[in-house]
Amino acid sequence: MMATEEETKVSKKPFLQEMLEIHKIPCARQSFLYGILGGLGVGLGHFLATSRVRRSYNLGVGGFFVTTLGCWFYCRYNNAKLRFQQRMVQEAIKNKILFEGTEFDPTRKETNHEKSH
Repeated sequence: MMATEEETKVSKKPFLQEMLEIHKIPCARQSFLYGILGGLGVGLGHFLATSRVRRSYNLGVGGFFVTTLGCWFYCRYNNAKLRFQQRMVQEAIKNKILFEGTEFDPTRKETNHEKSH
């Protein structure tokens, strides 16, 4: 089933409006804030040390990109690892509920009477 032209116009947002909704993207806000601070620190630190404006600016922009991307990938990696651990725990809980009280329950202790049968 094809969407009508009116429906596609309503669902599409302008690029600027999408960029302003950065809080909806996981890890983006935190990464940009750290990137701004990192770039400012690198640029200002280099300027105070050497008094070279152009090179300090270039290093500040580079520091922004490196810090932003580093924080982004680190945060996304940790989120993926956390989601994987949550799936493992959910699977373990589901199996515990499913096998509780049966002969397949790994926490169940066998008695001498059960071993003889």
